[in-house]
Amino acid sequence: MHPAFSVIFLTTLIGAGQGLFLALVTAEAFSHMGALASQEHRFYGNGSLLSLGLLIAGLIASFFHLGHPERAWRSAAMWRTSWLSREVIALPAFMAVVFIYGLLHYLEWNPKVFGSAALPETNLTLMVGIVGIVLCFTLFICTGMIYACLKFLQEWHTPLTPVNYTLLGMSSGFTLATAFATQYSLALTGLFGTWAIILTFAALLTRTASLLRNQRIKYHSTLRTAIGVRHNNIQQKSQGSMGGSFNTREYFHGMSTVFFKSVKWIFLLLVFPLPLLLLGMGLSNGASGLLVLAFAVQYAGLIAERWFFFAQANHPQNLYYQTI
Repeated sequence: MHPAFSVIFLTTLIGAGQGLFLALVTAEAFSHMGALASQEHRFYGNGSLLSLGLLIAGLIASFFHLGHPERAWRSAAMWRTSWLSREVIALPAFMAVVFIYGLLHYLEWNPKVFGSAALPETNLTLMVGIVGIVLCFTLFICTGMIYACLKFLQEWHTPLTPVNYTLLGMSSGFTLATAFATQYSLALTGLFGTWAIILTFAALLTRTASLLRNQRIKYHSTLRTAIGVRHNNIQQKSQGSMGGSFNTREYFHGMSTVFFKSVKWIFLLLVFPLPLLLLGMGLSNGASGLLVLAFAVQYAGLIAERWFFFAQANHPQNLYYQTI
């Protein structure tokens, strides 16, 4: 498939924004349980603002993928059957909760919602955060299932697709939270950094599993099944035209084999070992610059990873529209 940078930036930006919000609510939950010192409201407010900014940037990027942006509202009409429509609904709903969460902290309005002998005391912001977590994971699932539900694209049609979207988004978000927390608390930096390392390792395992799976795919569609001829030696001599077409532009990445393979090793290096190394050095030395660099390197790697994700998908129509 042809990787569209509008979709690449959409998925990577909102993934980082989702992961950052999960980090904020995690910190508040730890504080609520007494496992972490209480943080000032400004920390949660500024963090929510940063998360919301990433979500808005991703939403803006998505409009560049639309032929008629003025009709974007129609994309939500098929929510009963379309994962894309569900994503279109889940994203603004999640953005609204992030906004409310940050606003409550900025206003420092955080009353206790309930508390009794049977139920623990819970503050309003934590309740809003829990709602946000539900919407956050709903959005992760919707985004991943847009691609995992396509049976004819066998590289995507696997449970590993939504799992990788979730883990990579959480990994980048917690890495960003680690750098963000250096301005507030060493305890927060350690908490987020530890989770960033764990999530990056988990993402490495699942992404490697998907790469190994895709190397061993036996395609259902072949030239023999396409034309109903079982001969072992079938060769296409012409596709009927000498130039390119919509099909050759949109269903093939158009790059050389060397470039395609290079991108895989680049993203494997930038998304996993380098951020882990920088996170480890930054946490041990207390160097905030290394933690900021860890996020920057990982995000650059995620752009390459998402390009490879789209480019690796081999549409069955390429049996006919082969490389020109």
